[in-house]
Amino acid sequence: MALGVDWGLNTLLSAGAARLRADGTITALGAGAQFRAAGVVAKQHRLRRTSEHLHGKTGHYTRLADPALDGKHAVLAEEIRRVSARRSNLNDALARSAARWAVDQAIAAGPTVIYLEDLRSLEARGMGRTTNTCLSQTVRGQIADRMRHFAAETGIAVVTVPAGNTSRHCPHCLTPLRHRKAPDRPTTPGWKWALCPQPDCGWQGDRDQGAWRRIAARGLTHQTKSVTDRTSGQVVIRTVAGRLEATAVITTIPKTAGSDRSKTGPTRPRTHRPAPRRRGVPSPVGPHGLAGKRPEGHAPTDRPRLPRAAHRHQSVTTISTPTTRHKPRGAALGAGFHLHAHASPPRWTDPAPDPTVRTGSLS
Repeated sequence: MALGVDWGLNTLLSAGAARLRADGTITALGAGAQFRAAGVVAKQHRLRRTSEHLHGKTGHYTRLADPALDGKHAVLAEEIRRVSARRSNLNDALARSAARWAVDQAIAAGPTVIYLEDLRSLEARGMGRTTNTCLSQTVRGQIADRMRHFAAETGIAVVTVPAGNTSRHCPHCLTPLRHRKAPDRPTTPGWKWALCPQPDCGWQGDRDQGAWRRIAARGLTHQTKSVTDRTSGQVVIRTVAGRLEATAVITTIPKTAGSDRSKTGPTRPRTHRPAPRRRGVPSPVGPHGLAGKRPEGHAPTDRPRLPRAAHRHQSVTTISTPTTRHKPRGAALGAGFHLHAHASPPRWTDPAPDPTVRTGSLS
C-alpha cells in the first residue's frame, strides 16, 4: 500500500492511497483528498508584488545617486527586510501545515511509503507568467523536507518518482487525456478537468486526482528501482521502465451485490407507516378545580395541584416556612424566595435614634 502525492497549482497537494494486490493489479482506495492553499498563495502573490515594487524604487534611488535620498533609501531597505520576513514566515507555516496534512493522510490510510513527484522536473520556467508565478510560490522544497521529517517519526518512507506524463495519461488505460476547463464545459479547452477519449475506459475527473493515481501506481510497480542518493541521502526512483510502466494502471474492481435485486414483477404494495402509539383508553378522571384538566391522550391529570407560592403580602423579614417537605417552588411562581428562606432585615427597618431623648442613669 502506498500514498501518491501530486503537486498542483491552485490545489497545492492532492493525495490518495493505492494497493498492490497479489495478482499484480493496483486498486485505488477511495477518491483521495486535496490540500487547498489558494488564500495563502494569493497573500504570497501580494507580498511578492510589494517586494518587487520596493526593489524597483530602491534601484531607482541608487541610479540617481543623490545624497538627499539616503534617508528614503534606508527606509525602503527596512521595509524590504520586513516584507521578506513576512514572506519567509508565511512560507514556513505553509510548508509545515502541508507536510503535516500529507503525513496525516498516510497515517490514516495505513501505507508504509509515500510516493512524491520529483521536484527537479517541476522547475518554474517556460510555462507562462501565471503558471511560473504559482509554481514559484508553493515552496515545494520546504514541504518535501518537512514531509520526510514528519514521516520518519512514524516509520513511513518518502520516495520521489519521475513526474513525466502523470497528468497527461489516463490512470486506467494510459491513453493521452483531453483536458477541459470544467466538467460541464466538455468542449472548452482548459487544464482542470481531464477526460479519457477511449470508449472502453471513459474515465474523467480532476486532473490532480488522476495524477496521484498515476504516481502511486508508478511507484508501486517500480519498487525494485528505488535507490538512495549519495549526496542527499533521499530514496528516489530515477528512471521509468517501459515494461513496468505498462502495468502501472489502476484497476477498477466490479461491485458484487449480495443478491440479485433486478425487478422481475410488479412492485408489491407497501403498508402505510404505522401510527404512533396512543392511549387506548380514556385518561383517568382527576379532581375538578380551577385549573381544569389536560386533554386526553397526553400527560395524566390525576396529579395534585402545584404548591402555591408564599403569601404575596410578606413583611421585610418574615417568609413562611413549610411544616411538611421541601417545596422550592416559591421563586418559580413569583414569591421572590423559597418557602423556607429567611431574609436578613434591612437597615431602614431599624428605628432611627432620637437625639432629643436622653437615656442613662441620673447619677
